[in-house]
Amino acid sequence: MNWMIFSPEICCLVTALVFLFLAMAPTDARRDYIVAVALTGLAVCISLAGLYAAGELFHGTYRVDLFSQVFKSLLLMGFFLVVFISSGLSGIEHRYHPEYYMLLSICTLAMMMLVSAVHILTLYVALELSSYSLYILVFLRKGRDQGVASGMKFFLIGASASATMLLGLALLYGATNAAYFRVMVEVVPGVIHQPEVILGLALALSGFLFKMAVFPFHFWAPDVYEGAAHQVAAYISTASKVAVIAVLLRLVALSGGESTHLVHFLAVLAILSMTVGNLTAIAQKDLKRLLAFSSIAHAGYVLVGILCISPEGNVSAMFYAVTVLLLKFTCFLVVIQTAFDGENIDIDRLAGLHRRSPVMALALMTALFGLAGIPPTIGFTGKLLIFVAAMEKGYFALVLIAMFNVVISLYYYLLVVRAAYLLDPPEGAGPLPAMPGAKILAGTLVAAIVVLGIYPTPLIELIRVAAMALG
Repeated sequence: MNWMIFSPEICCLVTALVFLFLAMAPTDARRDYIVAVALTGLAVCISLAGLYAAGELFHGTYRVDLFSQVFKSLLLMGFFLVVFISSGLSGIEHRYHPEYYMLLSICTLAMMMLVSAVHILTLYVALELSSYSLYILVFLRKGRDQGVASGMKFFLIGASASATMLLGLALLYGATNAAYFRVMVEVVPGVIHQPEVILGLALALSGFLFKMAVFPFHFWAPDVYEGAAHQVAAYISTASKVAVIAVLLRLVALSGGESTHLVHFLAVLAILSMTVGNLTAIAQKDLKRLLAFSSIAHAGYVLVGILCISPEGNVSAMFYAVTVLLLKFTCFLVVIQTAFDGENIDIDRLAGLHRRSPVMALALMTALFGLAGIPPTIGFTGKLLIFVAAMEKGYFALVLIAMFNVVISLYYYLLVVRAAYLLDPPEGAGPLPAMPGAKILAGTLVAAIVVLGIYPTPLIELIRVAAMALG
């Protein structure tokens, strides 16, 4: 077995083991942070170096191809960025810092296994490993009973979704007598009209729709975002969404585009997610809750690309994974910089941000404009790709509803920008203290958001080649 193609996962496993041993030693937050940045940076480099690696491991239950490697690179980039902004980890008790990095490493490892899993048992075990790591990370919030309540809600709803998904996988296995995806993709299209296959696929998807926070599986998201530490919420909002998009693409591809019931099911969920997420976000005062409902709406946009079940639809969904990673992380970077001692912040607390920290204000405005789909940001390109893919399939009404939701979202994003740029700062408020490298990171993210919006061709071509490996 060629273990070299498993090297990114091995690097994450080593990182988790390192912090397991560091958790047994006297706590040193500065040491833990430096070690975490170094190891995660190394993991990103290893992943990028092996981008075109290919092969199968563990008796064919684990496939390494360009599709999985692209998503693994995105996951590790998200992991590295979250670790990088954890230098002032004030939302988690000092003594739990090694456990925080260890759980992030385990969760990232599980998500990388998730995107390469091509067997239903491998898929389920990887999902459970990532889920339980996230549950504990939410519980680690310091000094807030809300963190415990959010963690319990996350755990209970997640366990229910997991059981439902397992039932769906069992129904699929019973109907097709296949546990490998490569066999399922040949068998399922021929039996897709059988009730047990349609029900099994819908139930199997429900576990991942929960992770994506798609309506009506979204109830956990606002409370978890609000109750978790900022860095944990950033990880849930970015890296976990990237992994789920990859798995949804694999599962929906099993139908071969033969089931109109599945397409209608996903279309209804997409419409409800976009509409409920955007309308509810308007009333939010807490910035993290607003970002949570924004994530629900963006899950609907992603579903529009996925339900196309076409090469262009797959490319648009994969490109939107990059979009979500960049834009949501930039928003959370600003949240972390403007929050005091890890506390939650209302939108009004952003008043006068352009005076207190011009770089952070610019980063926030660029990211929000990207989420709203305003050119020349990557958000505009991502939505354009999704809408074009849907139009090619004849889903005009769906695109029209999505565009209407884009207009709604523009309103509440502009409310945040208004607070940052048009309101005066609180009396006596001075410049925001910046963590090391925060301004450089913010500037880099702004440049990436704009450059990939203006010239996305190289990234789209890479994604197009990767999408050909889907199946």
